[in-house]
Amino acid sequence: MNDLRSDLRLPLLGAGAWAGALAGPVVVAGGRSGVALLVLLVVVVGVGGGWAIRKRASTALALVLMIAAAGVAAGLHAARVSDNPVADLAARKAQVRVIATVTTDPKEVTGEYATHQLRRASVREVRGRGVVYRLRTPVVVLGDEAWAEVPLGATVSTTGRLAKSDSHEESALLIAAEPRVVAGPGIWWRASEKLRGSIRDAVAHRPPDQAALVPALVDGDDTGLSDDLADDFRTTGLTHLLAVSGTNLTLVVGFLLIVARWAGVRGRGLYAVGVFGILGFIVLARTEPSVVRAAAMGAVGLLAMTHNGRQRALRGLGAAVIGLLLIDPGLATSIGFTLSVLATAGILLFGPPWRDALRRWMPQWCAEAIAVPAAAQLACTPVVAAISGQVSLVAVLANLLVEPAVAPATVLGLLGGLLGLVWDPLGKVAGTLATWCVAWVIAVARFGAGLPTAEVGWATGPLALAVLAIVCAAIAFLAPRILRHPVTGTAGCLVLLAVALVRLPSPGWPPPGWVLVMCDVGQGDALVVRTGPGSAAVVDAGPDPDLVDDCLDRLEIEDVPLAVITHFHADHVNGVAGVFLGRRVGELWTSRLQDPPEGVRNLGEAAAGGGVVPVPAPYGATTSIGEARIQVLWPTGDADTRGPGDGSTANDASVVLLVESRGLRLLLTGDIEPEGQDRLADDLAGLDIDVLKVPHHGSRYQDLPWLRTLRAQVALTSVGAGNDYGHPATATVHGLEQSGTEVYRTDRDGSVAVVESGGEAAVVTQ
Repeated sequence: MNDLRSDLRLPLLGAGAWAGALAGPVVVAGGRSGVALLVLLVVVVGVGGGWAIRKRASTALALVLMIAAAGVAAGLHAARVSDNPVADLAARKAQVRVIATVTTDPKEVTGEYATHQLRRASVREVRGRGVVYRLRTPVVVLGDEAWAEVPLGATVSTTGRLAKSDSHEESALLIAAEPRVVAGPGIWWRASEKLRGSIRDAVAHRPPDQAALVPALVDGDDTGLSDDLADDFRTTGLTHLLAVSGTNLTLVVGFLLIVARWAGVRGRGLYAVGVFGILGFIVLARTEPSVVRAAAMGAVGLLAMTHNGRQRALRGLGAAVIGLLLIDPGLATSIGFTLSVLATAGILLFGPPWRDALRRWMPQWCAEAIAVPAAAQLACTPVVAAISGQVSLVAVLANLLVEPAVAPATVLGLLGGLLGLVWDPLGKVAGTLATWCVAWVIAVARFGAGLPTAEVGWATGPLALAVLAIVCAAIAFLAPRILRHPVTGTAGCLVLLAVALVRLPSPGWPPPGWVLVMCDVGQGDALVVRTGPGSAAVVDAGPDPDLVDDCLDRLEIEDVPLAVITHFHADHVNGVAGVFLGRRVGELWTSRLQDPPEGVRNLGEAAAGGGVVPVPAPYGATTSIGEARIQVLWPTGDADTRGPGDGSTANDASVVLLVESRGLRLLLTGDIEPEGQDRLADDLAGLDIDVLKVPHHGSRYQDLPWLRTLRAQVALTSVGAGNDYGHPATATVHGLEQSGTEVYRTDRDGSVAVVESGGEAAVVTQ
């Protein structure tokens, strides 16, 4: 125990450096709250840390000094970035000419009117307002397609307008004209690009997702990775595989050390190989802050493999945190840095006792395979929940399943790039083997994301996150006692597996006070608007009669005074017979566009059986049915009734409804396309709603600026798990979330109920 306390001195000093780096910029800015925060941190961390480590005053003093040092470093860093000629010119939105060195790869971003390339650059010279300044300060560059062709490390000359940056890590945002390269990248940048290109070429002949994932594993190059696969990786807790992490470096440098041992290198020579391997990895993966952070965490991982590794690694982790924060205090607010440190700390602190407990009744390799990903995931869980509002229930299982494939895929991908530099066919052989490995990783991500309870929602307030942190700490403390016995250990693993495979029951479904339910009917739409006890209006019926019938049964709906089919595509109309099963249907509204014919015919047959005559939704009409008031906003009364309805034409003719119930306003949009959305934006200027049914299953084709102006508290997306359409698009989901809207989707959340709670829209999932 005393040895462990001694090993925790440097990690505690690292925590002090972190606290100081967080408080430093606020203090320098002159905020009294920042000064109070710094004093509080000094007292709590210093005194508390000194008490924990044998109550030594020297430890408390060291912590106080570390907090102060990091705070000063962070304050000076913030002042250097925000108080310089570039920042001053940005405050005046000056037109400037700059000479700068490009320091990051291009990233495509979609704006309101155009697509731009985002780069980071280090300004060396700026001419503005008649004055020339020579300095070095980072800026964000927003440019046209020409910026995508500028090699990393090249020095360019360009003109543009400066604006204030949203980040405290850059002095300004430069909205730039076309660049002119005045100096090419150095030899190291050229060598890096050559190897990265060779890695991509070695797998280019394989399926797109596999070809995109191998470079991501090796050097963090995720160019070409599809949005839906990236979402699946996020859901299953595998996102760390898509970015440069300490694991990448550990695998790559570990491979080099093995080769060096085979070649007869021993002693200090191995340390030299390790150092050069780390430096080479930094150049390969780009010298961005995230890469340097990953290199430091990877070096800690390599230390853990040496003799007396845990003690060395714990001290190394503390030293790495201190060094990184003193060099780049901006990392203190970096999510990637936070997750890397927590994952490494979890593996070092929780992993060994969990492994030793499991090793009492299973092989060591199996115990380590379970303990390592579980410890890393548990340590990161509160932060991940704070970011995403979700807790993954399959992350440990998914990481456990992919672990055997990650190492060979990474090493073979790197080997493919190296061999490709010599002879292209040889590189493709190694690349093919690497893609076979990542095919398993992709399969696990796809399967895990499609499980009924892949993730659950979690509130992001301080109290909820504190509770989650306490639960995680309790699990970390109790796990060795549970896992050391085969009966309790096996039972715990089976419970974890069952939670992931079986959808958790929602007590009291439907929830009291529900206003709208989006039924989980797979890839299709079916919404239920409560109009009274046992009564509801149904908007669309999904692709399967059994699924919509089951949803209505669970809601105890016996009477449907109004059914609306927004348009006649199969995923909205083919389940309509299920609405009529054992229920009375009053009126039936449809789109004016009577296409495609199969959908019209299916609806006609079901309606005839129920004794109802379908009629076009009356444009502009408002009707009150029990608790709900429903207004038809689209299509207009002069819209076409015949036409090519198999594609976007039918979608754009979707019936759009505005529903008001219990003080909430809900916009139900069918599959309306951007053109129709643009017309609605003109007709409904200033519309403010509480709940949005995202058009067309969240596809990427949206008038996103208009959807964001609606200021919905909640957005609902009806989508089938693992669908082939890429629904919902990451750009659509992120665009809504960035405006403060909570996005729910049936493929992950199941059926979603909107509940009125204190005049606000709350959500309950099943």
